[in-house]
Amino acid sequence: MSEEIYLSFRNIRKSFPGVIALDDISLEIYKGQIHALLGENGAGKSTLMNILYGLYHQDSGEIFLSGEKYEQNTPKNAIRHGIGMIHQHFMLIPNFTVLENIILGQPSPKPPKLEKEYFRNEILNVAKKFGITVDLDLLIEEISVGMQQKIEILKALYKGAELLILDEPTSVLTPQESQELFKMLTALNKKGTTIIFISHKLKEVMQISDRISVLRDGKLISTVNKSETTPHELSRLMVGREIITQYSKAEIKIGEEILILDDITLGDHHNQHRHLLKNVSFKVGQGEIVGIAGVDENGQKELAEIISGLRKPTSGKISMFGKDVTHCTTRQLIEMGMSYIPADRRNQGLVLDFKISENAILETHYQKPFTRGLSLQRKVIDKFANELIQEYDVRTPSINVPVKNLSGGNQQKVIVGREFLKKNHFLLVMQPTWGLDVGAIEYVHKKLLEAREKGVTILLISTDLEEVRKLSDRILVIYEGEIVGEVDSSTDIEEIGLLMAGSHKH
Repeated sequence: MSEEIYLSFRNIRKSFPGVIALDDISLEIYKGQIHALLGENGAGKSTLMNILYGLYHQDSGEIFLSGEKYEQNTPKNAIRHGIGMIHQHFMLIPNFTVLENIILGQPSPKPPKLEKEYFRNEILNVAKKFGITVDLDLLIEEISVGMQQKIEILKALYKGAELLILDEPTSVLTPQESQELFKMLTALNKKGTTIIFISHKLKEVMQISDRISVLRDGKLISTVNKSETTPHELSRLMVGREIITQYSKAEIKIGEEILILDDITLGDHHNQHRHLLKNVSFKVGQGEIVGIAGVDENGQKELAEIISGLRKPTSGKISMFGKDVTHCTTRQLIEMGMSYIPADRRNQGLVLDFKISENAILETHYQKPFTRGLSLQRKVIDKFANELIQEYDVRTPSINVPVKNLSGGNQQKVIVGREFLKKNHFLLVMQPTWGLDVGAIEYVHKKLLEAREKGVTILLISTDLEEVRKLSDRILVIYEGEIVGEVDSSTDIEEIGLLMAGSHKH
């Protein structure tokens, strides 16, 4: 493998208000290699690539492409120089066909005619060259997420990309779709495409890359050849300390049933023939962690909203602590002993303009000791908030900072801390570690297992299959709003993946 330098970053700095996002980064990417950028959320990986693609501009430092200084970084110029970026959230128009999405913005050879047939042949030639099978006439909304991602990659290749940047590409894929993607990237790489792969998942990076650069807090910590490193070493570089990846779960005796869902169905008011949830029935016992695994957008959000009282089912019954709570409000459920960590922390978990101290008591502000009579007890609230930020390592100058100024990971710590510090008996947790770094994930996992040992009942809904397998006593798999199987945590990851894709039922 020749080590020809294709792209070089020299002393790149970038800051946003109050944060140094990139601190003097110098990095070289070799031609024809798959180079992984590994780091926790907020480490600076996406910022560096967004600068290359022209979505941001560096404050200082230079970029060289094929030995020449690369200036005027705008997306248009990036595409002209053979740089393609596949973002975490795809930029496709759902009610356009695949063909229309790919040619969007391309100049026609014979204006004002669109010349669709000309484009069709051009695209099929590119697809054939790179071994991509595609039906150009399907609407985007008709195809799987994995296929949409292929379309994004084909779109970039069609525009002449020789360097592909993929930002957290597997966050929306099943394990099988991820493997499909890796096969495709390896094939593209063999044909000479240089690939930069942004991820915080060690396994993926070890599987696919030639070289790996680890970023932490905006600094480049190290660049290593994959053949000369281990996942253990990489996680230490990412976090700056040793990480426990395997947890020992205490043997527990599962108590009475705390949560019972009986035939819960939820219709879709946009489409009468479709159900968002279909005949969902399961039970969770005291002291048990039941995990719900599935690819995003298969009814998990609706299920959590129904259990937490935010939404009412079309039919079916929910019991909690032996009472029928199908029509209870969220406040009634909280007063009974439920805690809820929602997936959408910005809209459902926090009031962004409120201070940290105010967010710490959002659902209990009217109770003692935070309120006496009609007045809030500021000292008590501040003491509680200070304990929370200490115990949960929330990185902030003070509890009086508006929570919107914190990074996503620190916002999540505020919610997790608030919910765990309540005297709860049932914990509904959705994507608890989404966007957290390896160190914070380890901490949240430890807290969940501690709660389990204290006899708290936990329903864990997560699209991170590794997380569900590590923590759960039992796993239910959800697909298109239906529970399609129950497995235990030792079940083979491939088998769970097949259930998640709806290809067979248990």
